[in-house]
Amino acid sequence: MYPATDDYAHAMEVRGAERLLFVAGTMGLRRDGTAGTTLAEQLDLVWSNIRAILASAEMSVDNIVRVTSYLTDVSYAEANAAARVAALGGRVVPTTAIVVQTLVDDWLVEIEVVAAA
Repeated sequence: MYPATDDYAHAMEVRGAERLLFVAGTMGLRRDGTAGTTLAEQLDLVWSNIRAILASAEMSVDNIVRVTSYLTDVSYAEANAAARVAALGGRVVPTTAIVVQTLVDDWLVEIEVVAAA
């Protein structure tokens, strides 16, 4: 089946994994719990927070096998995709982006991942 974009995969098979890590929706929050003020800052914080969560499970972004992004505005899609591609070093994994209303107005983006090791 054709890819929708160059950074898109329809599926990913995982074989031999002994561990799965399901990371809840992660926001672009600083250590003090406040949200980044711009979309770019929030995306940077989200991926930094995801890397920290993965590291706590002795994993890295190389272990990510699925990404779901929740955006508060469709205009954020391009920046979100660019941040994902950069965070994953260009590695393509199945991904979905959905436009939603977040629980807190300051949250512009929320990202959840699944990782396997």
